[in-house]
Amino acid sequence: MESEASVPDEGNFREQIQFYLLDHRTILGKSIDVALLALNLVFVAIFVVETYPAAAKYRPLLWNLEVGIAAVFLVEYVLRLYGARDRTAEFLNGYTLVDLIAILPTVLVVVLPTPVAALNVGFLRVVRIVRVLRFYRFTQDATFFFGTVSDNTLRAMKLLLTVLVLLSASAGLFYSAEHATNPEVTTFGDAFYYTVVTLSTVGFGDIVPQTELGRWATVASILAAVVVLPRQASRIVSVMARMSFV
Repeated sequence: MESEASVPDEGNFREQIQFYLLDHRTILGKSIDVALLALNLVFVAIFVVETYPAAAKYRPLLWNLEVGIAAVFLVEYVLRLYGARDRTAEFLNGYTLVDLIAILPTVLVVVLPTPVAALNVGFLRVVRIVRVLRFYRFTQDATFFFGTVSDNTLRAMKLLLTVLVLLSASAGLFYSAEHATNPEVTTFGDAFYYTVVTLSTVGFGDIVPQTELGRWATVASILAAVVVLPRQASRIVSVMARMSFV
């Protein structure tokens, strides 16, 4: 098979690591893709679930699960650096930086002394929502474990992902800023609802920011939506326009 022929020599461990972390065709490469995608979904879901009162009795289990997944991602991060031909370029790669930022809050809570780790309910909880950015890793190229998609499909996927990431990150930041003082924001779902109606300019007014940080999070979300979404959408429109004249 062509995919098997491209596998590096077994004696070169470093090249094998690089190959399988990037490969989408071999069984092992596909398995790694699926496993990382599933773990990333769980990683994001843990943050959302923890905001609901029913999850209180499962908090130790959720925390242990989060630490376990963060450990897997940390190993993946180290292996990517180890297997890269140019480690400096890999370290500065946008996708690799996102990988590091996504796991850093959990790692800091584990490593830092207990009094500092208490920041997990404050600053670190805010930062933890950036783990949704890890999904961009899966749109790095047009080849996936299920096959290859067209450039237009990939751009559409990136646009949809940008919308979801913007909404999720904005909701996470707003929840972190407001849930302690705002009786209308008790779960991530409340914050997500507020973000959607705000960014869509509907603005029912049933939820209003009560903290300075909540107001600035709202302003930042609106500005990001105004700048980022039209830019992503324009790329798709321009490509489709060029294709219509071919």
